[in-house]
Amino acid sequence: MTTLFSDIQRLFERTYASLGVNLEECLIDKRRCRQLSALAGAQAAELSMLARTFLRAADGQLRVGIYYSSWLIEQLEKHDPRQGLSDENIGPLISFVEEINHALHAGLQFQRGGVPSQDEIYARNLELQASVDTYLVLLLFVAFFRKPGRVTRADRRWLRFHMFHGQQTQRYRDPAIRARYLETTLLAKKYTTFLESLATSRRVEEIRIFHALDYSAKREHILALPDRQPQPEEMP
Repeated sequence: MTTLFSDIQRLFERTYASLGVNLEECLIDKRRCRQLSALAGAQAAELSMLARTFLRAADGQLRVGIYYSSWLIEQLEKHDPRQGLSDENIGPLISFVEEINHALHAGLQFQRGGVPSQDEIYARNLELQASVDTYLVLLLFVAFFRKPGRVTRADRRWLRFHMFHGQQTQRYRDPAIRARYLETTLLAKKYTTFLESLATSRRVEEIRIFHALDYSAKREHILALPDRQPQPEEMP
């Protein structure tokens, strides 16, 4: 029997590449989350305790820990996203998907020789990729429940509000974290608008190319895109 977690992991792997690891085996409990948070340093204290991903390279292997709070899991069980999206489950679902995405892309990078680090560029790369991928997953959810109809402008406005508005208004004391989320949110907003203007087949090709870029190249690519909104005939 598949789970929401495994369904989302497989969706990402079909888009990018197979990790060869069942990330559900990396789930940790609250006690272990507190231990790893303490080891992560002062910056970790500002990040949400609803969901977290911990990464560490040791002995030639990547150690991954994925934590979800009991409240978040309860919300997804009570308001199952596979039955429809709503104001009750959209926030928890965003956090749920983003942590899977962080772990998956960190694993794929590690297989290519990229080692997790405290470097700000490494963190921004994961955050930007997760924002883009999570938005596209949410769009697939909406499209599924709209069948045989089409995703509407109102659907997109609702998704974009929940995906991007919260990060822009979140007040982080640490200037590095504040700058990280501000920049990656603005970049993801622009890039996902561009993606929505593409046909589905072209969109998949584009995000695969984008995924392979380093953070600096991703940023330059997005900033070079024209400012535009998808036209009605371009919407799936």
